[in-house]
Amino acid sequence: MDEQPDLKILEKWRLILGGDQADGTDHQLSEGLQGLDDALSALYDFEQTNKFDYGKEKEKGGQGKSSPSIARWLGDIRKFFPQSVVKVMQNDAMKHKALKRKLMFEPEILEQAEADVHLVATLMELGKLIPSKTKDTARRVVQKVVDELIGKLEQKVVSAVSGALDKSGINRRPTYREINWNATIRKNLKHYQPKYKTIIPETRIGYGRKSRKSLKDIVLCLDQSGSMGTSVVYSGIFGAVLASIPNVSTKMLVFDTQVADLTEDLQDPVDLLFGVQLGGGTDINLALQHCQAAITKPADTILVLITDLYEGGNQREMLRRASELVASGVQVICLLALNDDGSPSYDKSVAGHFAKMGIPVFACTPDVFPDLMSAAIKKEDISKWAGDRDIVVQG
Repeated sequence: MDEQPDLKILEKWRLILGGDQADGTDHQLSEGLQGLDDALSALYDFEQTNKFDYGKEKEKGGQGKSSPSIARWLGDIRKFFPQSVVKVMQNDAMKHKALKRKLMFEPEILEQAEADVHLVATLMELGKLIPSKTKDTARRVVQKVVDELIGKLEQKVVSAVSGALDKSGINRRPTYREINWNATIRKNLKHYQPKYKTIIPETRIGYGRKSRKSLKDIVLCLDQSGSMGTSVVYSGIFGAVLASIPNVSTKMLVFDTQVADLTEDLQDPVDLLFGVQLGGGTDINLALQHCQAAITKPADTILVLITDLYEGGNQREMLRRASELVASGVQVICLLALNDDGSPSYDKSVAGHFAKMGIPVFACTPDVFPDLMSAAIKKEDISKWAGDRDIVVQG
């Protein structure tokens, strides 16, 4: 009875240690566990061997049949591991340049990969390097991820932003024809007069006046350096959804050492994401200069700057422009990341300067972003809003 637990412990140590002669277990795995071990070894031994040997096809001097090996490996890791682990292993494979190209450049292989924001970010990073034979497959992969994210996030964004706009647009001095009687009666129930069996409408609430002009202008300014890949994917999705909401005018700028206006591509987030070229330097000062030129209603503008604040341009000028934007009445929010990847690396000195200007600086997960935009539209204290949700505000 005592041997079975010992055997399971031995198997676990054998898998952890990898089966080299020095692992000390001298234990032979069952056929099923051996397959699992082979899938792990093919990836995590790659750093030492620089060869992806898996299945029957072995690389020979870098000229072997790599695609069948990769395809079999992708199929096996889905068989041996849950989806969450598959994504981790796939992302680890993407860290190796040689494996990344094998995974991305063959349409048959790309079809089998687990489609998620990290895969889309990798495709954006490769950009023009993707061969023609793989471009259609790459677009289908991006479309699949975009559709899934929009399905997951769209309703919450529309509900949060539209609700905030409705509240900010309530007519407190309506004419007789503009009175919202249901809302007015509910608001004045405390003023009911039993003697006269009526309500005194001390507060009148009217329907918001409809206007073709935007009530809020939102500018999303995205750092497209390589480290911001998944943030750019989520930002593109949110930008497309925001652009579809009435009474909101949405602009999207992306930057490295140059600035590109992708506002017209917000109608098709797939085109937008393929228009992003991840990598390169960072010139936040130049990006803020373009933002200043694009903003026409400072008091009604929310500028969401998404960057890790590592400035490659003129930092002094960048801080001056940020201060000018705040002084003009623009509501500036700096997001160090917009993803689920955890706390990013960022320039703490610049974050401190931003904080002194009254610019809140923090990382934001996609599920919280709709509520953030709602709070910004209602002009709440964003630092307090973040603190109430245990979000660490920097600076």
